[in-house]
Amino acid sequence: MATPREVLTPDALALVQAVARAGSFAGAARELGLVPSAVTYRIRQVEDALDALLFDRASRQARLTDAGAELLREGERLLGEVDAVANRVRRVATGWESQLTVAVDAVIACGTVMELAQAFFEVAPHTRLRLLDEALSGTLDALVTGGADLALGVPLDPGTMTGLMSRSLGELPFVFAVAPHHPVASLPEPVTDDVLVRHRAVAVADSVRRGDGLTLGLLAGQDVLTVPTMSSKLEAQVRGLGVGFLPEPMARPLIETGRLVIKQVRRPARLVRLSYAWRESGPLGAGRGLQWWLKQLESAATRMALLERHSGLRVG
Repeated sequence: MATPREVLTPDALALVQAVARAGSFAGAARELGLVPSAVTYRIRQVEDALDALLFDRASRQARLTDAGAELLREGERLLGEVDAVANRVRRVATGWESQLTVAVDAVIACGTVMELAQAFFEVAPHTRLRLLDEALSGTLDALVTGGADLALGVPLDPGTMTGLMSRSLGELPFVFAVAPHHPVASLPEPVTDDVLVRHRAVAVADSVRRGDGLTLGLLAGQDVLTVPTMSSKLEAQVRGLGVGFLPEPMARPLIETGRLVIKQVRRPARLVRLSYAWRESGPLGAGRGLQWWLKQLESAATRMALLERHSGLRVG
């Protein structure tokens, strides 16, 4: 009888995934271009080696047993590690990452990021680029937990976190804005907190995956509409669904067209200092893809364009 080490190959683990995904041996066979008997035989080999039943065959569908579910979870982890090894080997050979992941905060200009992505593909067409839409502490968390290689728009002072490298991206002013038909629009200025607390605020949800995340600019006891993105926050405030602070560059076109109005509030002016950050390089050093992005971020014009302070992006 074959040993577990002999049968638990990447192909066998991928086969277990396929059966679980398809819900049947026949479905997995169609997906993989095999005959059903071949799938059944290979799954039985794994079950015999482990002395455990992976799928309940009592019904027409192949349902994972508890042992099968555990193998599926661990198999996905092992296959991920195999992919990671392959990526590291490829990086040693070529210097280019197989995949580069960039966490982009909600306040960063999407158009500028897409311009950078387009330029990146011209020099690195074989590196997969993954952009994560994050907000508040979730942007930094994606980097710290290894989910991203680079984070744009973190509220982190340069050089303040062990294991991370960071540089200043710039300062982003916020304005308190409401729809012209919202009741707050007609109130005398500056509007005080005891008045604002009676009106619903609009807030972008923190995308952090652990803990409760951050809430900024909200008053104790204030009703809040929580939205997933900064663009949805803009839309909600234009519709008069609530009030709140907005990045001035994003709000500016709506203010100029009269769809939003700025209200002075009795709070200090909000000017957020943002950085871009990446993890300290390991023994292999930074890959060529990350190096390319860091080179672009050395340009003041690129940094300002990411905050929409002006439109003068130059990619080199």
